[in-house]
Amino acid sequence: MKRTILRGGAIASAGLLSVVALAACTPAAGGGGGADEPLDWKVTSTTAAPSGDIDSFTFASYAEPYSLDYAYAFDYSDNQVLANVCESLLRLNPDFSLTPSLAEAVDHPTPTTWVYTIRQGVTFHDGTPLTAADVVASLSRHLDPAVGSSWYSVYQNVADIAQTGENQVTVTMTGPDSQFNLSMGGSAGVIESAATLAAKGSDYGNSTGGVNCTGPFSLTSWESGESITLTKYDGYWDKDLAAHAQSMKFVFMGDATARVNALKSGSVDGAWQIPLEAVPQLRASGKGDVLFGESTAVGDLVVSNLDGPLGDVRVRKALLLAMDRQGMLQAAARGVGEVTDVFTTESVWKDASDAARTAAFDDITHYDQNLEEAKKLIADAGVAGETLTYVTAPIGNDFSVISQATAAAAQSIGLKLKIETVSPAAYTSLFSDPSAREGVDLFYTSWYLSSPDALEMYSVLRTGEFSNYGGWSNPEYDKVVTAAIATDDPAARSELTAKAQQIANEELPWLPLFTGPLPMFQGERISGVSPSMAFLYYPWAAEIGAR
Repeated sequence: MKRTILRGGAIASAGLLSVVALAACTPAAGGGGGADEPLDWKVTSTTAAPSGDIDSFTFASYAEPYSLDYAYAFDYSDNQVLANVCESLLRLNPDFSLTPSLAEAVDHPTPTTWVYTIRQGVTFHDGTPLTAADVVASLSRHLDPAVGSSWYSVYQNVADIAQTGENQVTVTMTGPDSQFNLSMGGSAGVIESAATLAAKGSDYGNSTGGVNCTGPFSLTSWESGESITLTKYDGYWDKDLAAHAQSMKFVFMGDATARVNALKSGSVDGAWQIPLEAVPQLRASGKGDVLFGESTAVGDLVVSNLDGPLGDVRVRKALLLAMDRQGMLQAAARGVGEVTDVFTTESVWKDASDAARTAAFDDITHYDQNLEEAKKLIADAGVAGETLTYVTAPIGNDFSVISQATAAAAQSIGLKLKIETVSPAAYTSLFSDPSAREGVDLFYTSWYLSSPDALEMYSVLRTGEFSNYGGWSNPEYDKVVTAAIATDDPAARSELTAKAQQIANEELPWLPLFTGPLPMFQGERISGVSPSMAFLYYPWAAEIGAR
């Protein structure tokens, strides 16, 4: 599960080589030459295989990773690096399927046990072999209060993690939990050397301590404030994903204009999450291809204070009904994406039944702009003239557009919206520090999922969950989500999840705005990228070679 800081601004802001188109959308005629014209776009699943190996290539990152410690890797800048260096028990692929990785097999002999057979012949980057003891040590860190893992919610139902055979690890749950295994393809399932964890201590995962994992690249250097260099690991176990490049470098470029100029000049070979306003420039540069990958992200306004006017569902509905969300999408993202009334994308409903899909996306309330209805709800709630506090940050064009559009919507129905602008670092704190949210009614997120199941989204909105930032509570909802978590069959689980989506759609603990694809740039020197939100967990850089 994911929150956002720069993630929201980067992903929502966001001619091809040989591609396989999964879907297509052309919002309007024209290629988006003018600032007000929608961009032509289509979702791409893969690019042409490399013509051969390459010595090195470079990607720009909007920010330096907070940490490469998998327990804290909870953002785009962290995970886009970590995905190529460290591996999980399972692998989340670009099509959002889960396949074996460091666990060559998974068994589920009882409703409360998951048994992982650990792959043999795998070595860490220091040459030592992967063992079941390493798996126990790596997973157990998430249960240690002294670690304070960002992924604790995945482990909240874990009773025990133990080695139960030479190459076997058993995780015992306090109750049935379908979501635990589904999360083993992300950072929550990363495996590190137990010896390295013990030796590095508090330095593990930072620029001095580094990491020692099993992926196709090893971490060679981390120049704080400047770059991270990865080197091909010749002892990598999966020959199908052996790196085509001898090395790759991430350069940290916080200034969006500098990133775009570097891509236009060819001095940087690629970047995820490119600003959408730069797409025409990049297309015209002739230095590579703008690609749009399948995404799991939804742009939402988080309702973080239910003690104020937004504690009344009528006020939440009124504010959403007052918004020109199609106009917001056009201004914030050049029309790339679509307005949505729910918190998930169809990409995470692949194993759902047809009935569940219908219930989740069709049998819901649709909040088309309706100012008269919105004003009536405000009058009924008796909150006309009251003030909401909205926090934003100078992160991207979309942050500015959404804050101003929300203010206009509030004003149009008799509410006042006070916009407070904070630094990006302070904005990050909204997602982790309850004190940072004191007095804050609304803030923006582009929330993406880390597993191929929509239930992950609705799990975080249960009563008392860490990411339920407003403290919303609905007993019926909690009951449905808890039952879904305990359901192993994907089709049956999806029907319960659809019910949760319907309740959330009616109650609006957050206000859904729009969805959009993942925009990225692949330079003219390289090929092999698989554009997908799974780049946060899949070793995407290993597939890149010479064009």
